[in-house]
Amino acid sequence: MAANTKCYAVFMLLLPFHIVNCILLKNKHIPINREDTTSYTSNYNYKTEYFTQKVDHFGFVNGDTYQQRYLIADQFWDSNGGPIFFYTGNEGDITLFCNNTGFMWDIAPEFKALLIFAEHRYYGTSIPYGSTAFKDPTKMNYLTSEQALADYAVLIRHIKSVIPGTRDSKVIAFGGSYGGMLAAWFRMKYPNVVQGSLAASAPIWTFREDAECDAFDRTVTETFHKSSPACVDNIKALWKTLNTTASQASGLSKLTEMFHLCKPLKSVDDVDALKGWIQSALVYLAMVDYPYPSKFLAPLPAWPVKETCRPLSTPLSGDNLIRGSVKAMNVYYNYTGSTPCFDIGDSNVPNLGISGWDYQSCTEMVAPSCSTGKTDMFEKSDWDFSAYTNGCLKNWKVKPNINWIETQYWGKNLSAASNIIFSNGLLDPWSSGGVLKSQSDSVVAIVIPNGAHHLDLRGSNKADPADVISARNLEKKYIASWIKSP
Repeated sequence: MAANTKCYAVFMLLLPFHIVNCILLKNKHIPINREDTTSYTSNYNYKTEYFTQKVDHFGFVNGDTYQQRYLIADQFWDSNGGPIFFYTGNEGDITLFCNNTGFMWDIAPEFKALLIFAEHRYYGTSIPYGSTAFKDPTKMNYLTSEQALADYAVLIRHIKSVIPGTRDSKVIAFGGSYGGMLAAWFRMKYPNVVQGSLAASAPIWTFREDAECDAFDRTVTETFHKSSPACVDNIKALWKTLNTTASQASGLSKLTEMFHLCKPLKSVDDVDALKGWIQSALVYLAMVDYPYPSKFLAPLPAWPVKETCRPLSTPLSGDNLIRGSVKAMNVYYNYTGSTPCFDIGDSNVPNLGISGWDYQSCTEMVAPSCSTGKTDMFEKSDWDFSAYTNGCLKNWKVKPNINWIETQYWGKNLSAASNIIFSNGLLDPWSSGGVLKSQSDSVVAIVIPNGAHHLDLRGSNKADPADVISARNLEKKYIASWIKSP
């Protein structure tokens, strides 16, 4: 990373969350984390529908509209008022979230629920003004969480007006990462529409001016430390080793060859990009440290953090440390062995949905981020809001409002909220900004010590740890009580 500057934005991942994406360091983008937003297919059966939405729900001058995509599955539904399970789509193609939210599919038959997955405006195919919007800040002005939530409320009203049997159906919102934040906010803003919400891996308290900027990297480090303390020590030593090697005669060529890079390193900036590429993998690996093989962000083995740490499990230095690090990076970037060389300008996921999230990160979704270099395994870097703002002005001609999320969505005062579950896996770095303690009898926190990024929203698997199974059972009890309540 460039000296003294680091920036994270959600998620959020997935995705993500979506997902973590560094904005404008030294006038260039260094990928730190992204959620895979490619269209994804599976054995789930659903229909694709479109609904005409207003571009601006809060004004009366702009009459423009766009087509919002949503996915619907009614094969489990009791058409005599069965509940509606509604996924609040986040920063990517809705098919990815639909096919990676197996918990909704698993419990739909039990609850006889209608499943709906709504795509977030400006992502997937639901893009007001088409692709040209991303070149015009005035057209991007309608990409906000508030407008997206209004989309969801209007869509539910439409569905209840056109599908017989839904008029009295209770609506339960589900979401993970940024989608989890939206699910919680949906219940807070539209309690007349949503009976309750499951907000998984929803770091709603990350987006505050006084948030602990080093919390995210501390949690990444703790996840790796749980697998191997020696691995953490080696990663801490790696950054200085890279600097030392790069400063030597032919050092850049040596690093290029050892890391099997597609393009030669030519400058200090290129070394910073290499570090960002490595850090991106480490962050992703902590997020998706699932107990079974997955392809969520990339083809990965079970417990990928442990696999990544295997070549770094004993004290290493110099060239041996670099060689071990190369083997570690292969777990995330080349587990299938099919990649002939590495492009450090690509974080290994398609560049879909990223422009939209960059914009949101430059308006309301500001997540202060830094590293101490002591409490975490990364190089020291400061949170520089001025530099962050300058990057946003350069890219989008907008200034971030670091206080808006706290103002708009109640900050840490959730006393007036109700019927929300905040679930967090402690392996997930985003849990550092999540709600880890229950706020009331009806705003409850479920903590999953062995869970990664919204593991509880994924489909059941025989390798699931006991704590995620317990979490899902408790979530079902709350959902059942919400459906039965008046």
